[in-house]
Amino acid sequence: MQLQWQCLHFNNLTNIQLYALLRLRSEVFVVEQNCVFLDMDNKDQNCHHLLGYDGDNLVSSARLLAPNTAYVQISIGRVVSSPAYRGTGAGRALMQEAIKACYQLFGNGDIKIGAQLYLKAFYESFGFVQTSDVYDEDGIDHIEMIKKAA
Repeated sequence: MQLQWQCLHFNNLTNIQLYALLRLRSEVFVVEQNCVFLDMDNKDQNCHHLLGYDGDNLVSSARLLAPNTAYVQISIGRVVSSPAYRGTGAGRALMQEAIKACYQLFGNGDIKIGAQLYLKAFYESFGFVQTSDVYDEDGIDHIEMIKKAA
C-alpha cells in the first residue's frame, strides 16, 4: 500500500484535517486502549503533524516535536495507525517517514520517544534503544527510547 504524506505545522492544518487527526487519536488511544487521558496536552500547537492518507482517509499520523518541546532532543509522539490498516505496513511507513521528516525539519540530531512497552521491538527495528526503566503513563507501561543521530 502506498500512502500519500502531508507534513504540516499545526497552524496550517485545516479544520477537516485537525478533526480527522483528533478522531483517529481518540479512536486508538482512548477507545481501543481503554485509556482515559487528556490527549490535547497543549503541545500540538507547537508541532508539525505528519499525516498519512489512503485516498481521502487519514490512516496514520504522528506529531513531530522540535528540540526542547517535549524533551531536549527532537521527538516523535502520538504515533497512531487506524485499526483498519493494521498489518498493511502503514505503521512502519509512518515511522520511516516521521524519522525522515524530523531530520528535514530539525536537522540531524538524536530523536527521543516515550514508547508503549509492547512496541519496544517495533521501535528497535528503526534503531531506537531503550534508555529508561519501565514507567506507568496513564495506566500503560512505557519506556523512553533514543535513536542516535544518523
